[in-house]
Amino acid sequence: MQMSDTRQINASPAEVYAALLDPDMLIKCVPGATEVTGSPEDGFEATVVQKVGPVKATFKGQVTMTDMVPDQSIKISGEGKGGAAGFAKGEADVKLVAKDGGTELSYDVEAKVGGKLAQLGSRIIDGFAKKMADQFFSNLQQTLEGPADGEADTGEEPAEKKGWFGRSKT
Repeated sequence: MQMSDTRQINASPAEVYAALLDPDMLIKCVPGATEVTGSPEDGFEATVVQKVGPVKATFKGQVTMTDMVPDQSIKISGEGKGGAAGFAKGEADVKLVAKDGGTELSYDVEAKVGGKLAQLGSRIIDGFAKKMADQFFSNLQQTLEGPADGEADTGEEPAEKKGWFGRSKT
């Protein structure tokens, strides 16, 4: 299955590129990631826990970065085995272009699954793969940009605390 999308990120192409190579950033962005270790040069080892339809599995796998053009593009390839659940593998071609004071990130993803996962049907798998890719890039965007306006934590206590039913606690 293949999918493509574009999103605008309020960070420079250099910041976005560096984030894609940082294991600490990847563990924050990959949905269900419990561990990400390694380096862009040697590849990353990752552990991801996911539930696809009725199948829940822990995938252990490798992620490699190739075709790396600093601040412009990168190819991310990954393959994970989920035991009896089967396997998942995919590639993402990511392109970064400076635009509107930030970065336009575009990606083309191709994903494949096998084993029990493949038996769930293409509609469930396609929807799940699209959701995972979208969630990864949304997490990347939110982590780089910080909370949206109005969501920032000011560190101040609210003037009046209210209980569950909207009544003031005194």
